[in-house]
Amino acid sequence: MAKGYWIARVDVRDPERYKDYVAAAKPAFEKYGANFLARGGEYQRLEGNVRARNVVIEFPSLQAAVDCYNSPEYQIAAAIRQEVADAEMVVVEGV
Repeated sequence: MAKGYWIARVDVRDPERYKDYVAAAKPAFEKYGANFLARGGEYQRLEGNVRARNVVIEFPSLQAAVDCYNSPEYQIAAAIRQEVADAEMVVVEGV
């Protein structure tokens, strides 16, 4: 079964409140087997627009990645993130 990946590009407007998002999201990530591959590290712009924070999260399957996002646990965290950051997020299937 192919793995699923969240790819998120984020500009954090309120770093202190963003910590609340990270804490609130943790139970969903643990429940759905999230494995962080990239989490806000150094980056270099190659093409197009960029955001300050880039995150890649691996899940056991595409369905687990989608289920995590749609879970009640994550939706609580998402509401916090949407108040304190601007983001684009996609879920992609691995090869």
